[in-house]
This record gives sequence, structure tokens and C-alpha cells, in this order.
Amino acid sequence: MANSQHSRAAILEAPQPAQGAPQSALAGRRQRRAIETRVRLFRCALQLFAERGFANVTVEDITEAADVGKGTFFNYFQAKDHVLGVMAEIQLGKIREAVARAGERKQPIHAILRNLVRRLAEEPGRSPSLARALISSFLASEGVRAIMKINVAEGRRMIAGMIAAGQQRGEIDPCLKKEKVAIQFFQAVMGTILIWSLHEQPPLKTWIEDSFQHFWRSIALSGEKQEP
Repeated sequence: MANSQHSRAAILEAPQPAQGAPQSALAGRRQRRAIETRVRLFRCALQLFAERGFANVTVEDITEAADVGKGTFFNYFQAKDHVLGVMAEIQLGKIREAVARAGERKQPIHAILRNLVRRLAEEPGRSPSLARALISSFLASEGVRAIMKINVAEGRRMIAGMIAAGQQRGEIDPCLKKEKVAIQFFQAVMGTILIWSLHEQPPLKTWIEDSFQHFWRSIALSGEKQEP
């Protein structure tokens, strides 16, 4: 992809202005404005996808909603499909944070995974219509599928690492294959969002909590204590 790794990470962490030289401060402000523009394009695109469906939204629609020129869009994204790559970046950022917490060994893996499930549901769970638009775009666009395939594979790798940590700590059944459990984790999250988007009630938070508890019972050692 044309976007560099740095530009993809920019959505997750806005750098602070450099101290000292005015030239450095100016560069910092420019970078922050660039990040803000990219976020605005992303948010406007999501809103339009939810209202009209992915296939019915053009680049011109997105730039008009974001109040920027059409050329500005292509400073940040190769095509409309790549806007949804930002969603994957945000989700991967959440998984990386969970991995970092697991490495600190201050919380049980159960608590870390439970919190992660909730956080992964935040973006697509903003509205049922948005969730349906995202799911339909994954099915309809080869470009979106290619982006998601790469990012989901990376996410599974990190989740598998946390599963292995849970096995080492005696929380998760050591007989289970960590890679398969990681796939099951993503199935629980994505499948739950799909079903919720169709029914809309009860709230997604309820659906997600119920799904996680079923998931955890399927992988936990017998008698392993769970947090309420």
C-alpha cells in the first residue's frame, strides 16, 4: 500500500510538538493537522457508509462531508476502500494495548480478554446501520477484504500470544491450540456484531458480554475462577 507504516500509525497516536526550534514546532503542528484531517475523512466516511451503504458513497461525497478538496483525500488514502483500513488500524491498536497489559502480568488474561472484546465492539457498535455497512463492504469489496485479511491475521497472531500466556499461567486449557482459540475469539466478536446488527436489541454490550462468557467457558481450565 502507498501509505507508509508511519501514516497508518498516526491515527492511533498524535505526536506532541517538539520542544525548542520553531521549525520543529511548525512541523509538529502540520503533522497534527494532517492527522486531524485523516481522522475527519475517516469519520465522515463511516457516517456516509452507515447512511447510504458502502457502494453508494463516492470519494466526492466523503470530501464534501469533510469539507476538504478531492485531492486532499488521495493524500491519505489510495482509494475509498482504504478508508476502512483505518478501522483495522484502530482495532489492531487496541489489541496491542491488551498485549502490553498481558506482558505486565498485573491482570489475569480473563480480565484482559474480556475488556478487549468490549473495546473491539466499540467502533462497529456505534450503530446497527454502521455495523451492517461495514459487514457489507467486507463482502462486496475485494480491496477491503484484502486489507482486512492482512490485519485480522496480525490480530490473530497477537491474540494467540495472549492465549499462550494464559495457558502458562494456568488460566486456559493447555491442551488447546492457541491459533485455533484465537480464531474462535474473532468469530465470537465478529459473529456477535453481525447478529446484533440484524436484531438491534438487546444492546450490543449485552450480546458481547454473553458471547465472551460462553467463549471463556469453552477455553478455561475446569473450575477456573472468573471475574463478575
